[in-house]
Amino acid sequence: MVFSSITFLYVFLPLVLVLYYVLPRRFQNFHILISGLIFYAWGEPFYVFTMILSTLIDYFAGLVMDRFDHSTKIRRAALIISIIMNFGLLGMFKYSGFIIQNLNNAFGFNIPDPGLPLPIGISFFTFQTLSYTIDLYRRNIKVQKNPVTFAAFVTLFPQIVAGPIVKYEDVANELEHRIHSLDMVYEGILKFITGLGKKVLIANNIGSLWTEVKAMPLDGVPSATAWLGILAFTFQIYFDFCGYSDMAVGLGKILGFNFPHNFDYPYLSKSISEFWRRWHITLGSWFRSYVYFPLGGSRKGTWRTVFNLAVVWLCTGIWHGARWNFILWGVLYGLVIIAEKLFLGKLLKKIPDILRSAYTLFLVILGWVLFDTADLPTAGEYIGVMFGFGQSGLYDGMSLYYLLNYGVVFIVCAIGSTDIIKRIADNIKKRWPGALGYSSVILQTAVLLLVTAYLVDATYNPFLYFNF
Repeated sequence: MVFSSITFLYVFLPLVLVLYYVLPRRFQNFHILISGLIFYAWGEPFYVFTMILSTLIDYFAGLVMDRFDHSTKIRRAALIISIIMNFGLLGMFKYSGFIIQNLNNAFGFNIPDPGLPLPIGISFFTFQTLSYTIDLYRRNIKVQKNPVTFAAFVTLFPQIVAGPIVKYEDVANELEHRIHSLDMVYEGILKFITGLGKKVLIANNIGSLWTEVKAMPLDGVPSATAWLGILAFTFQIYFDFCGYSDMAVGLGKILGFNFPHNFDYPYLSKSISEFWRRWHITLGSWFRSYVYFPLGGSRKGTWRTVFNLAVVWLCTGIWHGARWNFILWGVLYGLVIIAEKLFLGKLLKKIPDILRSAYTLFLVILGWVLFDTADLPTAGEYIGVMFGFGQSGLYDGMSLYYLLNYGVVFIVCAIGSTDIIKRIADNIKKRWPGALGYSSVILQTAVLLLVTAYLVDATYNPFLYFNF
């Protein structure tokens, strides 16, 4: 994590929140700005200037659009400069090495790779700041002339490095006029602890299995172990990313912001299209608003819709990382979603829900192999092992060991990734209003104590989406 987990949870975070409420309202945005810069600079002491540069580019682009509101050419020029500069920074840090490597391989060049480290969360804050200039150009929002307020929007530390992607219009009013209440603080604390529990107690525990399996030579991995490994990652990435998003939404509520939710039980989906409406919701919303709809969406005929979907999913793959795995991952999802749009969706509606869910989970799990293996040959070999084309048979003693050792965690993951607990809680609330009040506090306190005990002794605590 950017901070050590203990430092963040028990030193930085309480200090930031206490100071936030002690300060007069007119200084709270400045406090958010400084806190965000410190939070980011702790892990990226040099590349914090990348975020500052991106902020300045879009702030001044906004002022130019407002100053020359009567001139379409100048407004368009300001937007183009904002887009080029932001994507230029993103391209330089995230994709330059990938492009150079492929040029060298394809044409025999000897261009040196600059080897630039990837600034944490650059894809998130780049999309976040671009939402401001694009919406301002469209006249969907008003210009923000206060540099502190605008910079506070960019540096909102709860979601600065891993989302959810908060568009300016989502929080424009709250940046100026936030409502603070004990109810929001209480709700935010419960949401934060829930997310913390998902990440630390579930994602970390199940993720250690995938780490072990992924490190094994594939010629020694039986099919059952390969399936257990990728199932572990399937749950790890969900509880890791969903957990962080819950933490961000919870902290936002404590600060007076209502960030958009990022997950809606995606593993309950009955099609790939539905899965991507439930997974990383804010990224899908961003691409719909700023890529799919401007290209025409589904309003210009079938083949134009197919083209627009293909562009969006190619961009989605590229957004996730500078590897052919990610690009193919995005392309394959795009092809499936296009097929569902054209004919497959109608066929799916004719089969039982359990088969639709099985179809969706099967494709999602195969997608995660592409997502988190080193390269395309490794992904292909891993999938081959899953379907019995390896050299180690169907299972061995280690497969049984993993199943027994992680069986309870798998059950917890399976239940936790559905809405079963939510439905039970909702029924209890209807029958006995207020019955969950004290029990929720007791449960969340227990979760916090368990998290503390885990973090004190933890050596494995990755945040997967910090890499994007």
